[in-house]
This record gives sequence, structure tokens and C-alpha cells, in this order.
Amino acid sequence: MPESQLTRRALLGALGATLLMPLVPAVARAQTIHRNNISSFRMQDWRDHFDTLGKACIVCDTTSRALHYWDATGTDYRVYPTSVPKTDELTKRGYTEIVRKKVGPSWTPTPSQLERFPDWEPIPPGPDNPLGTHAMYLGWPAYIIHGTHDTRKIGRRSSDGCIGLYNEKIAELFQICPIGTQVRVI
Repeated sequence: MPESQLTRRALLGALGATLLMPLVPAVARAQTIHRNNISSFRMQDWRDHFDTLGKACIVCDTTSRALHYWDATGTDYRVYPTSVPKTDELTKRGYTEIVRKKVGPSWTPTPSQLERFPDWEPIPPGPDNPLGTHAMYLGWPAYIIHGTHDTRKIGRRSSDGCIGLYNEKIAELFQICPIGTQVRVI
């Protein structure tokens, strides 16, 4: 008999917890579910990174997983969620600039990627291309600010060195960012 009482109690406890679950704030549940997909957007000020705005400037904050953009006048400030490099070893930090832009980029594995994945081959523009719909090439070889078709990557450490944005966001940034835009990766 005592065994069936314990079972009933357990059943009633589980039922009670199930009924109370909707009362637990959605934020608390979301933090548990998405703990690896974080973007703690920290405000940035361009003056902390550049002497002048120049043509425009971008700060890629790999800690908060956000890209900050300012136009040449400083009146247009935008923040975008990003994907960032998987490891600190893959993250190049410092100053560079946008040297080239491409709509419908093709992707070619880097030599270091081919060492790890010798069967990888170039991918032409399209839905399988990891660079998404637009790419802005930096002054550092093989480092790009680009889109992604895999939206699960945004807010995560998921790239081999690049900064990734949602395709619709990279298209927006692509339109307003001139070649020569200053870039700092922190």
C-alpha cells in the first residue's frame, strides 16, 4: 500500500507542476533553452574606436555578438546581431576596412579549412552557399562580413573567422556601407 501512495503523490506532484508551468515567465524558460545563442548587445560609441568617422565605421563586437554601424555623419547608428568565430584562435582582432563588396558571392574553402576538411569544394552562389546573399570583404585575406542562409548561426560562435548576419540585414548594410568603411573587430 505505501508504494501506491507514493506513486499517487508523485503523479499529483507532476500534474501540479504541469499546471503551474505556464506561470513560469517565458524569459526564464527561454534562457534555459537558448543559453548558447546569446547576444548581450552592449552599446558602443565610435569615438572609443576611431579618431574620425571617415566614410563610415563598423565595430564588430565578438563578445556581445553584435555589429555596430555609423554613417559618415554619425546620425545613422544601427546594431545588428551576428554570428562570430567558433574560437579565439579563429578570431582576428584589430583594424581593417571594407575593400570589396559582392552580391551573390561564391565560397572557396581556405587552406586551413582544406587541411581540416580535404573533401570540401567551392560552392557557387545560391542557397547552399555559406556566404549568403551578400559579402563585404575586409583588408585581411579570407575575412568577410557576409550573410547566411542558416539563421541558427546568428547569435552563436559558429564561423571560421567571419562575421555573419541575417541575409536581409547584410543586404541593408551592404547598401549603406561604402568601400573604405573603417572596421574594428574587438
